[in-house]
Amino acid sequence: MKDSDASLPGKTSAAEQIDAIVSMSNDWRGKMLSRLRSIIGKADTSIIEEVKWKKPSKPQGVPVWSLDGILCVADTLKSAVRLTFPKGAQIRDPKNIFNSRLDSKTVRAIDFRQGDSIDESALSDLIRAAVVLNIDNKKKHFP
Repeated sequence: MKDSDASLPGKTSAAEQIDAIVSMSNDWRGKMLSRLRSIIGKADTSIIEEVKWKKPSKPQGVPVWSLDGILCVADTLKSAVRLTFPKGAQIRDPKNIFNSRLDSKTVRAIDFRQGDSIDESALSDLIRAAVVLNIDNKKKHFP
């Protein structure tokens, strides 16, 4: 997995920032986020890790994975770790692992709760489908 900030001198890398976010949740949520991060990185080694949307209410920012556009965003909630796919409604989900934001016309998400198992194969398939969708959209707009 690539790091969007790795080459900027004096700047903490996105990987280091995400490591800090993982360690802030020093319970099951940190472990879950770490596992999800690993699965995302293995799905396609060209994926870029970033941290976006730093604000007073969330000064550490939000982990984001992208390739020709955002693929998914992680958020640590009180009772879940949520992976949100901004273009999820356009992605086929044959194993029905999307379980949140199902009414949205664009976004889909997966809430992982304490003790949940992760269907690594199905999640990897969704990540790769999101990559293909971004690449196809880029080709349409920039032939």
